[in-house]
Amino acid sequence: MKRGLTGSYDISTAGGETCRAFVPASLPPDPPLVFSPELQERLDAALLALGRLDSIGVLLPDTAVFLYSYVRKEAVLSSQIEGTQSSLADLMVYEADGAPGVPLDDVQEVSCYVAALEHGLGLLRGGLPICLRLMNEMHGKLMAHGRGAGKSPGEIRRSQNWIGGARPSRAAFVPPPPQRLAECLSALERFLNDQPQRHTPLVKAALSHVQFETIHPYLDGNGRLGRLLIPLILVNAGILREPLLYLSLHFKTHRETYYELLQTAREQGDWEEWLWFFATAVADSANQAIATARALTELHATDRQRIQVELGRLATSALLVHHALYARPISQIAGICERTTQSPNTVAKMLGKLIELGIVCEITGQKRGRIYSYAGYMEILNRESNQHS
Repeated sequence: MKRGLTGSYDISTAGGETCRAFVPASLPPDPPLVFSPELQERLDAALLALGRLDSIGVLLPDTAVFLYSYVRKEAVLSSQIEGTQSSLADLMVYEADGAPGVPLDDVQEVSCYVAALEHGLGLLRGGLPICLRLMNEMHGKLMAHGRGAGKSPGEIRRSQNWIGGARPSRAAFVPPPPQRLAECLSALERFLNDQPQRHTPLVKAALSHVQFETIHPYLDGNGRLGRLLIPLILVNAGILREPLLYLSLHFKTHRETYYELLQTAREQGDWEEWLWFFATAVADSANQAIATARALTELHATDRQRIQVELGRLATSALLVHHALYARPISQIAGICERTTQSPNTVAKMLGKLIELGIVCEITGQKRGRIYSYAGYMEILNRESNQHS
């Protein structure tokens, strides 16, 4: 349904220029959302996929292991949308105390994304609702290092920003002026906490994502934080036990449509078209996560079997090293020793055996500070990203 403009324009100043800044009306949409049978079917399919994703989290041998890697994969994809060059391997090499193959700022930004998610999750589980305090604290973590450190981490902006274009007058979109942010964010906070009325978690996540991106309350990091809030809303509502759903790959793959529909929701009030896109993104992303989890579980079982058959009496020690790499697929010997309580000599010997089997590879080519990768694991994690790039 095309409701027309979903807000109003204020005259603002940015970069020495006068511009028209968009101030969104409060949610929910008015007139109310219209759920056609086709849209309801699409939302139901997304909810069903989320249910399957949540249940596979229970069936995995170790959900925390999958979560560790999947969160980092999302961090990389979400940061790539903002222009960083860091890969998943770069991030894991950095976390293993190695030197990444890209500028340090890039990897630090991705690492901060992981820290922001973990902090937000901790606040939610400590009883804090999804609110401005939670957003500010997450933003503080998100922008703590790298290029964002000078962009007022954790603070609502005090100046006018704009999106796209070298100058405000040529911007693709100009968010609300700073003096209107308090009322916009207060209204969003109320909507997130079911005031004036309750919406299903999926619809709430979809609508609030557009609203957050429209308000653009920070100097930088709005896109990443906006994407981070989606799984937190679903965890907070009990739809997911762990934040296993990430939409960055879908948004990145359908980037033009994503930005176009955000603008259509603002200018024409077509929230239903956006809901259709969002529900599709959720279903596709959940199904991809399920496929990845299954592939990793199968790889773990297959490789364990090979190790037992081919390494004989050495299998017990080798399996400990294998399991340590399954938990942290890019590691140094010191980290593996810590997780297995085996000596460096034993770990080095077992890594040599796993390299002979083609399960592990050394990725630095150096004599000192060597870093080992669980090759099949990393290939599975990168598979869908490469298919969509």
